[in-house]
Amino acid sequence: MIITYRNPRNLNETLDVHFNIEKNYFTDRWKQELKNLLQSNYHLEKNYCFMGFVDSPRNITYLTNKINEAIAQINRFNATQTWQQAGLDDYHINDHFTNDTVMWDENLPIGKSVNGDDMATPGCRLKHDAMNRLHRYFEDLQGEAWGLSKYYKVADFNTKYAIRQLNDLCHELESWVSAYRKSKFEPEWQRPSQINTWLNAPRKDLDDEDYQLFLQNNFDRECGGVYLHWAQVGKTHIEVYRDEDGADVDDVICSTINALKYYTGEFDIEWGQDVTEALSPWHVEDQKQFRDWLSRNNFDPSDPKLALGYIKIGQCDMQKSFNTTDPQKIWSILSNYLDVYKITIDDVSNTFDYVWSQSDFVEKQIEVMKPGYIWSSQH
Repeated sequence: MIITYRNPRNLNETLDVHFNIEKNYFTDRWKQELKNLLQSNYHLEKNYCFMGFVDSPRNITYLTNKINEAIAQINRFNATQTWQQAGLDDYHINDHFTNDTVMWDENLPIGKSVNGDDMATPGCRLKHDAMNRLHRYFEDLQGEAWGLSKYYKVADFNTKYAIRQLNDLCHELESWVSAYRKSKFEPEWQRPSQINTWLNAPRKDLDDEDYQLFLQNNFDRECGGVYLHWAQVGKTHIEVYRDEDGADVDDVICSTINALKYYTGEFDIEWGQDVTEALSPWHVEDQKQFRDWLSRNNFDPSDPKLALGYIKIGQCDMQKSFNTTDPQKIWSILSNYLDVYKITIDDVSNTFDYVWSQSDFVEKQIEVMKPGYIWSSQH
């Protein structure tokens, strides 16, 4: 597989990156799904693709400006009284996001927590209150996975787009701030990654034998590794474990955990340095504590159907692609090409000639999403 990356600020500059796909009973079927996405011209999602690249032009200033633009669109629509005429309360967002409102000053002490106290080293830490507010606006206006909000159903196309942006930009900003902070005192532990998803990608059921691949790879991640994208909503076992700081949970929380049931041709790429049980003793200990937590909460850590881990699909040939295997050098190179322009696998390829830096990008995105917007207004 070859991914041609493009410089979003100079569309004439491209970079071919080569990936070797593993050969097994699952990846052959995965490739067919990816080929279908390419041949059928599904829309590659570019709003939420590259995460945690400190040198990305989509930096903290860019992202906060885009958040404010989305809020301004929501407030303009609120002023039309359309929501109020539909029986909904006024929803004006009286908030403005800047570098200072989302991240602590980098002149403050930066480093690891001191005796469990994060605020002993607050420099460049994310201000979670601001992010929580932003995510609450999204939840109020979008609704939950099991039911769209009436605010969203009634909204016009531009406002639906803006509402979705609140969520995407929130998570992208969180990832950027985390990486920026790491760059100040542990640069080798930045965790840049790439999420490759397509709008309305068809889903297929995983076969029983596919689940063995989770046990083979567990939660190992390698720089340049290609991993199956998690193509469903809901929290995984390890997300709940981390959210609860390893504390036991009740039956209600356990019942909300989702093991992966489906696959698509979508994929993620890990660009952070290797974190494997073979190389990282701390990762071994973390996984042991996680398995202990599973057992205490009546989950069998050896059950493949729990989908514990990541299915590895392939690996970047970093020497061929970047002329280096040093993750930090790779980040420096790739940061100049944070746009997926073309994907080729075997004899199938497709070009995605649109990028967020183009002046008409939003209009093009809304045009593609209109069928979904219309459906959401009618259901």
